[in-house]
Amino acid sequence: MLANIIGKPYEQIFSEFEGNIDPNTTQGSGDVKYHLGAEGTFTSRAGNDIRLTLASNPSHLEAVNPVVEGMTRAKQNLLRQTAPGADEDLYHDRVMPLLVHGDAAFPGQGVAAETLNLSQLRGYTTGGTIHLVINNQIGFTTVPSDARSSTYATDLARAIEAPIFHVNGDDPEACVRIARLALEYRQRFNKDVVIDMMCYRVHGHNEGDEPTFTQPLLYEKIEEKRSPRKLYTELLLRRGDLNPEAAEQMLDDYRDRLQEAFDRTKDLEEKDAEKAIEQRMQRKSDARLPAVDTRAKQAHLERVVDALVSLPDDFHVHRKLKRQFDKRDDLFYDEGRIDWAFAETLAFGSLLQEGTSVRMSGQDTRRATFSQRHAVLIDQETGEEYTPLNNLADDQAPLLIYDSLLSEYAVLGFEYGYSVVDEDALVCWEAQFGDFANGAQIVWDQFVSAAEEKWGQTSGLVALLPHGYEGQGPEHSSARLERYLQLCAEQNMTVANFSTPANYFHALRRQVKRDVQKPLIVMTPKSLLRHPMCVSKPDALTDGGLQEVIPAEADPSGVKRHIFCSGKVYYDLVKAREDHPDAQETVAISRLEQFYPFPEEDIRGELERFSGADEFVWVQEEPQNMGAWSFLRPRFDDLLDAVHGPCERASRYIGRPASASPATGSAKVHNREQEKIVSEALTV
Repeated sequence: MLANIIGKPYEQIFSEFEGNIDPNTTQGSGDVKYHLGAEGTFTSRAGNDIRLTLASNPSHLEAVNPVVEGMTRAKQNLLRQTAPGADEDLYHDRVMPLLVHGDAAFPGQGVAAETLNLSQLRGYTTGGTIHLVINNQIGFTTVPSDARSSTYATDLARAIEAPIFHVNGDDPEACVRIARLALEYRQRFNKDVVIDMMCYRVHGHNEGDEPTFTQPLLYEKIEEKRSPRKLYTELLLRRGDLNPEAAEQMLDDYRDRLQEAFDRTKDLEEKDAEKAIEQRMQRKSDARLPAVDTRAKQAHLERVVDALVSLPDDFHVHRKLKRQFDKRDDLFYDEGRIDWAFAETLAFGSLLQEGTSVRMSGQDTRRATFSQRHAVLIDQETGEEYTPLNNLADDQAPLLIYDSLLSEYAVLGFEYGYSVVDEDALVCWEAQFGDFANGAQIVWDQFVSAAEEKWGQTSGLVALLPHGYEGQGPEHSSARLERYLQLCAEQNMTVANFSTPANYFHALRRQVKRDVQKPLIVMTPKSLLRHPMCVSKPDALTDGGLQEVIPAEADPSGVKRHIFCSGKVYYDLVKAREDHPDAQETVAISRLEQFYPFPEEDIRGELERFSGADEFVWVQEEPQNMGAWSFLRPRFDDLLDAVHGPCERASRYIGRPASASPATGSAKVHNREQEKIVSEALTV
């Protein structure tokens, strides 16, 4: 694939197999050679150039499928921007995804079915994918009768009524004919099509395995078979299309090219491996990313407010939503109160007017899980749709917002792939509840957190994960913050739990204003969406910027306990402090808004400001073995040592005890737990 189609030089491939280390490689810390992607240009016999991209992919089978679809959709949308107004099929026809599958993985991995289900949905269609199933029992230690319940490995594609062509891999001309037919079908109907190429694998699962352990009868037949090259050569000789001398010359020429390339590899001077490793060890992983101006123009914000309240006269909006939208004018101009959803709308709208497109998807995303967004309105009489943020200005960028299928794995992979290609767009994926993201664990582990280091592949994807303890049970309380923090290193992504709408506003804008691209993981609120204290002033959006740490509002001279916390529990503490008169003077509450990259300087500043306090406490809602405590404790202790001296002060934890389950299933127990946390935190 790399050599014959993408055009990657043989000597480069051989060099990778030799294990040469190049500290300047674009693959970051690197990956095994068969995971690395590549780009190239294929020139047809007619002289037409086709740009090709082979996506980097991990060994997690089929995981790259939705990523490729997202990359394809982004390329098609970028074409749409350069040639607006053309027929939709033009964009589909010019960029095509081709997925190569194994016969065991295609029916075995659920993400393959999820990706097929994406194929005709308006938010995800790419005009059809050609699926090539290399049916050679690559998962050879398990026979087909133990690997699938269907007759054919490709029967899964029947669910979307895709044509399936079964072709003999020993017949190259038949394979070419079917490939042409599949391409013509895809270009004509813009739907998926499947090629099931029946073949075999000489060496079993890999070249070091012994396949006869588990399939002796099959491999007895394989050992007797003549290779496709020999069979096709004999066919050409019989037809008179080739003579024996020319056949031998072709084979010799090919072997000579390989040998020459391999010999050149030996002459390549390998980079200093020790120096490369030393450079990696010296990288400061927690260094602060560059600051950037995220302020919005007042005129842009006012235009968004106007678009929200000035709906078309003939559009019949739901009466409850009309009242809700009409309040935005008063909230912005008279009351000066911006809640979470309003801040998000203003962030999106300001970016659209600045020429930045916004793409967002997820389950219930257009109205939002908690009915706070309503980005797309439905006419109550005609069923027609109206998107206020797409009616801001003639020269604005588009808001592309879609309700997704009930999938996390494929949809997150799709949005990740989209963000990789369209680097200038704000690309967001929202989970219905934060713990739903568990279903996409492979995408977090192999792509979002590690792709930059492994392959040099960057992404500015924003993941919005509703998180918070409201007494609704163990499901949907926790977005598993601890798991994302465990993945953090080498400035690979940003993880945050914002407590103000203004911070969320600036964080969204920072994603596209900053030169470097990093994924952003946000623990988004639930009850705070409508909490009367969780609001920001309009001027906080046009002045200032993102606060990674929000300083405590307290006089340091009287403070005995310095609390750090994050998210919803802050408001519980502030409200309860009203009933603890002493705590108002003796307890200071600082807010950690961004966990990673760790805002060391800002935290040190707060610790120095309250260095006279008797103790330092971290307060969280999550159980002790979850949340941010395990991540923060060593960092807090290092800073306390720096401020107070070694062994003079250590951080203390207040929160729920360690637990196997994220939360209790009883609302009464939850309330008692929460009261205990707050009371303990405020009792000095």
